[in-house]
Amino acid sequence: MANSPSFEKLQNEITALEGAFKDALDGGSNAEPCESLRIRFLGRKGSVSGLFKQLGALTETERKTAGLQINALKESIQSALAGCGSSENAGVVERTFDPTLPGDMPPIGRYHPLTMLLREIKSCFRRMGFSVADGPEVETEYYNFEALNIPKGHPAREMQDTFFISDDIVLRTHTSPVQIRTMETQKPPVRIIAPGRCYRKDTPDATHSPVFHQVEGLCVDEGITFADLKGVILNFARYMFGSDVKIRFRPSFFPFTEPSAEYDFSCRFCSGKGCSVCKGTGWVEISGAGMVNPKVFDYVGYDSEKYTGYAFGMGVERIAMLLYEVHDIRLFFENDARFLHQF
Repeated sequence: MANSPSFEKLQNEITALEGAFKDALDGGSNAEPCESLRIRFLGRKGSVSGLFKQLGALTETERKTAGLQINALKESIQSALAGCGSSENAGVVERTFDPTLPGDMPPIGRYHPLTMLLREIKSCFRRMGFSVADGPEVETEYYNFEALNIPKGHPAREMQDTFFISDDIVLRTHTSPVQIRTMETQKPPVRIIAPGRCYRKDTPDATHSPVFHQVEGLCVDEGITFADLKGVILNFARYMFGSDVKIRFRPSFFPFTEPSAEYDFSCRFCSGKGCSVCKGTGWVEISGAGMVNPKVFDYVGYDSEKYTGYAFGMGVERIAMLLYEVHDIRLFFENDARFLHQF
């Protein structure tokens, strides 16, 4: 049985399309981009789709034969274009690479929030004329206790929860020993702050850590009064928390100061109205302060009849928790990148 004219026409078109694709693919410098060839031959309105549309005019036997030929042509074109695409992409990468361009910058770290806060604290006190002093974290019992008017058997030693390395060597429980070391080598006037790590046997919880940071301050000269201390603390509070912050002093006791006080800042979370952070009082305790006890001056050879001075301390983590609105001190020591990247 002779084939129909429609079948013969379709056969010729299949052969012609196969040749046209090879010519387009091997066109040298005039070759079409691979994506353009894909759309032209395999697109929804492409040449191969046009061949499939002609199958409806054929007999059942002719339709099977022509369908197999068209599918074979389609697969051949798909295979050729797959290879063409990878070759073209490789060429693009090669053409766009410029070895003279600078490389990608690796990710860099950032300052820890406590480091940033310590820098701010130092900057504040430097503006008020204080210099920064430093001392060892492993201290003798003399500098950590005795020279600060805390003799053996004094109840204040029990309050410190000290890490003892030996009978007379400790991990410092505060940075106050730096005051003694400074006064031993420097005659008045003295105006220093002593920032650094301290250690106490505290059980870690939301507000306590066995390792913490403290900034101790000391000012000694003729005519220094408690009013000078209050002015320095107020100036620091306004520098850190804004001009609307308030401070208050409450009578207390410390062996190395007399008179002694604890000082509070108005709660920045509720503006002094009372909340869970300040336990409804409107105030947040910061630390202790007072006038240097004359007995401390005796240890360093200062004339307590001529010179007076004040001393104060503050916990850096306590300030950071207020400033950054952090409710758990342990976050500062866990090195969780999700937490640290917020600063």
